[in-house]
Amino acid sequence: MAEVVALVGCKGPAQEAEYLQILSAAMQGERLVPFHRMTEAERAAAQVAIVANPDPAEVAALPGLVWVQSLWAGVEKLVGAFDRQLPIVRLVDREMARTMAEAVLAWTTYLQRDMPAYARQQRERVWKPHPYRKPADTTVGLLGLGALGTAAAERLTEAGFPVIGWSRTPKTVAGIETVHGADGLPAMLGRCDILVCLVPLTPETRGLVNARRLAALKPGAALINFARGPIVVTDDLIAALDAGHLSHAVLDVFDVEPLPAESPLWTHPGVTVLPHISGPTDMESAADTVAANLREYRRTGKPPQGVDAGRGY
Repeated sequence: MAEVVALVGCKGPAQEAEYLQILSAAMQGERLVPFHRMTEAERAAAQVAIVANPDPAEVAALPGLVWVQSLWAGVEKLVGAFDRQLPIVRLVDREMARTMAEAVLAWTTYLQRDMPAYARQQRERVWKPHPYRKPADTTVGLLGLGALGTAAAERLTEAGFPVIGWSRTPKTVAGIETVHGADGLPAMLGRCDILVCLVPLTPETRGLVNARRLAALKPGAALINFARGPIVVTDDLIAALDAGHLSHAVLDVFDVEPLPAESPLWTHPGVTVLPHISGPTDMESAADTVAANLREYRRTGKPPQGVDAGRGY
C-alpha cells in the first residue's frame, strides 16, 4: 500500500483540488491526503506533511511526523511551534527564484523610470517629462543574499544596476559588492537609491527596517519589500515618506494579510500596494522539487536538511 502523506493548509476546495492533482502526479507511489480528510490511523501513520501556510496545530496533530515540507520559502509560522524538534524544509525552487528576480527587476525599473510620478501626474492631468536616470546611476541595495536574493542580484546586474548585497554572515556573490552584519548595514544604506528587502522573517530581522535605518538611506531613496511585512516598521515608513526622505515604497507584504481596508497604506500617495504576488509558488515546479525530496527520503531514511531553528531559516 502507498505511504500516506498529509497535505495541510490549503486555502479552500479549489486550491486543495489543484494541489492534490499536481502533487499526486509528481509523487508516484505516495498517497496524498488532506488533513481534514485523514482518519486517526492515517494521521498517526503519516511521516511527512506537505504544508502551505498551515495552522501549526494541525501539523502538531500528526504525531508520527518525521519532517515537514513547506510549499513556501517562508516558514516563520512553523519554526519553534512544536514541542519536539521537527525538521522543517523550505521550498528552494529555481522557478520561484526566477519569478522573484523578475519581480525585483520589474519594480526596480518602475522606480528607476519614475513611474510613480507619472501615475500621479496622469491623475492630476499634468504633462511633465522627468530627466532620465540610467540604471548605472541607480544603486540597488539587497537585504538578503539567499537563493532569492542571489537570483535578484544576477537579474539586476544584467540590466545594468550597481548592486550591493547585505547578509547576516559573510557571503560572496559574483558580480556584486557584498557587506555583512550590523557593521556592514549602515554603509550600504547610505549608498542605496533603492532598497529591496528579501530577508526571511526571524527574531533578528523583525523590525530591521526601522526609523534609524530608513533615515540612513540616501534622501529620495525608495523601498521595495518582497520579504515579510514585519521586517519594515510601518509607522516609521509612513513617517519617512511624509517627511519626504523616501520617495516611494512598493509593498507586497504586510503585518496583516489581506491588508485591512482601513490601513493608511491603501491611499498613501507614496505607496504602491501589491497583494503578495511577487514570488508565487509555481505548483508544477514545486511538485518536482517536493517529489525529489520525498524520493530521496524513502531511499535513505534521512529527511532533507531543514531550517536552522536558531536562525529561523
